[in-house]
Amino acid sequence: MRIIGLDYGDSRIGVAVSDALGLTAQPVDTLSEKTWTKQLDRLAAIAEEYGAEAFVIGMPRNMNGSVGERGEITRKFSGLLTKRTGLPVIEWDERLSSVAAHRTLDEGQVRKKKGKVDMLAAVFILQGYLDNLRN
Repeated sequence: MRIIGLDYGDSRIGVAVSDALGLTAQPVDTLSEKTWTKQLDRLAAIAEEYGAEAFVIGMPRNMNGSVGERGEITRKFSGLLTKRTGLPVIEWDERLSSVAAHRTLDEGQVRKKKGKVDMLAAVFILQGYLDNLRN
C-alpha cells in the first residue's frame, strides 16, 4: 500500500511516497504550480503513477495544537484533493517538520535549498505517519 505525503505551502508542495510495504518515505518532487487546479491535476497523476491509496498532508497547527487560518486553507485543499482523486486525505501534525528539514539540509551543507526543504518536510511528515501506524 503506497501513501503520498504532502507538505502543502503557499508557493510549493513537497511530495514524498512510501515504499510498497508502507515502511519508509522517499522524496518525489516539489510542485510549484500556481493554481489549485494544476496542483490537483499533478497530484492525481503522481497518485496514479505510484498506485497510491491515500494521501497524508501536513496539518499546520499552532504550538498550542489549535488550527489557524493556514490550517483551514490546508483543509479546503484536502477536500478538493479527495474530490479530484477519490482518495482519502489524512491530516498529520506537521509542527517543526520544516525546521527539521532545514536542520538536516544545513547539516548536509546543502547550499541550494529552494524546493528541497518542502520535499524533505514531506518525507518527515509521511515517515512520522508511517512510524505511528507501526506502533
